Amino acid sequence: MTLTGASIKLEVSSNPGALADRVAAWLLDLALAKTGAFSIALSGGSTPKALYQRLAQPPYRDAFPWARTHLFWGDERFVPHGDPLSNYRMVDEALISDVPIPAANIHAVGTEGLTPEEAARAYERDLKSFYGDDSLDAARPLFEVTLLGLGPDGHTASLFPNTDVLKERDHWVAAVIGAKSEARITLTYPALESSRNTAFLVEGAEKRAIFARLLAGDQSLPAGRLRPEGTLHAFVDDDIIEHAA
Repeated sequence: MTLTGASIKLEVSSNPGALADRVAAWLLDLALAKTGAFSIALSGGSTPKALYQRLAQPPYRDAFPWARTHLFWGDERFVPHGDPLSNYRMVDEALISDVPIPAANIHAVGTEGLTPEEAARAYERDLKSFYGDDSLDAARPLFEVTLLGLGPDGHTASLFPNTDVLKERDHWVAAVIGAKSEARITLTYPALESSRNTAFLVEGAEKRAIFARLLAGDQSLPAGRLRPEGTLHAFVDDDIIEHAA
């Protein structure tokens, strides 16, 4: 499956608040329908933050099966967890600190006492341990849900244009150095694609043009090169779709 408008299940909400409500309800339905572990690869950014805050409130806080939910990060800035730039810190403040999820189910990227390359290798070991195998099987996805953002340059997770990580098909996790001021740890295409449901969360007028290119299947965008194994969704607000159609 490639990213084209025809292959994306598109849902449009009237505003950012309604978008957060819709995705929270969608996640809850998926989690309740699944038996056993429910694994989510989280995205950073303001749009997912509103979703996480919504999940930490009633009715989702009380209805979600937190005891069997496992949280992973699609990417992380190589900063301490307490740093304002940390994706872990954002999720912790918006969600984790307010819901009864077991500490063992929180799979944060280690960023202290390691080099970026060591951190990437350690996180790959964590993923493989959770998955129970060193090789991904298309019939048994790594994640139930992968949440993704879309950058103004077409990046998703920390897969930035013109970086070597775009060619990585063997490792599940990689360090990205030099693309931004701080190093990043990111899941690579194989790990991101191994998901039963993949969802782009996009809102705001500044994302109109880049989302239109994504819908058109622009393979020059890192996000456009993603080939999910499961169902691909895009949850957007009116401000995006009115101008992207």
